[in-house]
Amino acid sequence: MTANKGPAPEIGFDDFMKVDIRVGTIVEAAPFPEARKPAFRLTIDFGAPIGRKKSSAQITAHYGAEALIGRQVLAVVNFPPRQIGPMMSEVLTLGVPDAAGEVVLLGPGHNVPDGGRMF
Repeated sequence: MTANKGPAPEIGFDDFMKVDIRVGTIVEAAPFPEARKPAFRLTIDFGAPIGRKKSSAQITAHYGAEALIGRQVLAVVNFPPRQIGPMMSEVLTLGVPDAAGEVVLLGPGHNVPDGGRMF
């Protein structure tokens, strides 16, 4: 994906509601050397009933593993799992590119309960 593309085609509100974006707290973060690009393996706690899910994120330019613990992030929780190297990624952790194209994580501006759905 690139930052300079125009907007995606228009969709209806019902289409938007099919994408389940939730807030969760990163409880584990470790280097993922098997990934094609530098990345971390994340375990994110979305609270009940979703629970803990795994994700791979190419966020090493701005974040260290230790600093990620306790950080709240937004993720798509209803995509099918995807094999990334030896890991099965269960959610898509969301971010946006900075001016250099490096990923900056998306998260709430205030601490909120895990599992809250974006609307």
